[in-house]
Amino acid sequence: MQKSLKELVRHVPHFPKKGINFLDISPLISSHEAFTVLLSQMGAMVDWTKIDIVIGIESRGFILGAALAAKHNKGFSPCRKAGKLPPPVISEAYQLEYGNATLEMQTGHGRALIVDDVLATGGTMKATMSIAEKAGYKIEELLVLIDICELNKMTFKNERVKSLLQF
Repeated sequence: MQKSLKELVRHVPHFPKKGINFLDISPLISSHEAFTVLLSQMGAMVDWTKIDIVIGIESRGFILGAALAAKHNKGFSPCRKAGKLPPPVISEAYQLEYGNATLEMQTGHGRALIVDDVLATGGTMKATMSIAEKAGYKIEELLVLIDICELNKMTFKNERVKSLLQF
């Protein structure tokens, strides 16, 4: 690969709102080679013997989570924005860095890995952890592609959330 994974992340200033520097992972996942490498490297960060199901956070967490689940022979459960899943669902309202949101999940069970693309302030991850536990899952691990270290101080089991890339 000519560029590193980190070099393939595109910075988009003032998106989706003024003052936000969006990190676009589209160049990473549109390259078969880069996507294969990142899935392999992210997968190596997880103890798969402790995982029954992968929970992917809407929307780019779906891409990463579903691909990791398939690669490691695990189930997948989406955590979605309100109104996108058929009932019955569990809901959780929360604050994010540029507004408010509500997430929903269907009930389930098993030891879970939660996956997302970017961890900024941790609001979405914390809401997903809360809703997943209410839905019946036991959270074993958290994994993100990108950790925005200056914004994120979140820990899980007394350690920083596992991340492949740090900005």
